Amino acid sequence: MSERLAMRTPAETPPKRRTRPRRIDADWIRRNGVYVALVLLLAINVVFTDNFVSEGTLRLQLIQVVPVLIVAIGMALVIGTEGIDLSVGAVMAIAAALIPLYIGYGTLVAVLVAVLAGAISGLLAGTLVGRVGVQPIIATLGIMVAGRGLANLFGGEIKSIRDPGIVELGSGSVLGIPYVVLIAAAVAAGAWFLVRRSTYGRRLVAIGGNKRAAELAGLPVRRVLVTTYVLCGLLAALAGVLLAARSQASDPTKLGLLMELSAITAVVLGGTPLSGGQVRIAGTVAGALLLQLITATLIFHDIPDSTAQIAQAVIVVAAVYVQLGRKKARR
Repeated sequence: MSERLAMRTPAETPPKRRTRPRRIDADWIRRNGVYVALVLLLAINVVFTDNFVSEGTLRLQLIQVVPVLIVAIGMALVIGTEGIDLSVGAVMAIAAALIPLYIGYGTLVAVLVAVLAGAISGLLAGTLVGRVGVQPIIATLGIMVAGRGLANLFGGEIKSIRDPGIVELGSGSVLGIPYVVLIAAAVAAGAWFLVRRSTYGRRLVAIGGNKRAAELAGLPVRRVLVTTYVLCGLLAALAGVLLAARSQASDPTKLGLLMELSAITAVVLGGTPLSGGQVRIAGTVAGALLLQLITATLIFHDIPDSTAQIAQAVIVVAAVYVQLGRKKARR
């Protein structure tokens, strides 16, 4: 047999398969487009924006992106289950409004009460969605409206927060790295571990991919859904605490306003599909950074903030269009 193979003529030798170069299709753009856009925008600012590479400018951008980043991570978990949470901005306002009420009992007590309020809100949303069967958009919309009312009831008007512990949380740093940035990095790392390395993360992705199949497979669908909304509420409340600590004030009427839009935008830009079944934590972080950089770039060049909101809306539509194109290509 080996002799026959050795005596083959070139004509008898099977032709080698030509490897086609990888195409840059909609799926590649969905997964990697946010990183390309982030690098390009960074390069543009390095060239055209004065003092962009300075330590102060970069530090400010990282501090400002923290609330959106933390909320977006919680939103990514919810979207991974094929859900949505429109109440995150209201939860931020509730958490910030509770701090002045309990700051007399100590910084730690005030922060714990604020974060606990977020957990309770998430528990309510998760129960409505996971156990009662209410559509996520309806359940969280109701909580959003009620939450804004509660925040105004607790806070009333803008209140200054001068507690040394809260001030240190918002403006302190370790080795030059702000506390708020370190907290955001820890949240991102923890969420990545949950999604990629834990049983909970595998169950979350399975439920988002096919809820009915997950139920038939015996997965605790209701418990996972409730847990996911609780985590989202906790992270939203944490973001509200950090934002109040940074501004040293609680404004229940404006704090967290339109935060749900920014969080959803960051998640979609990061490549997590609205149809569920996937959670991309690294992409969500990059999406939040890209949003912050877009806003900062427009401000650096004296373009009104309303233009940044319009740009944000266009980006959402474009990102969703890419996802829909990917779905059609698979059919």
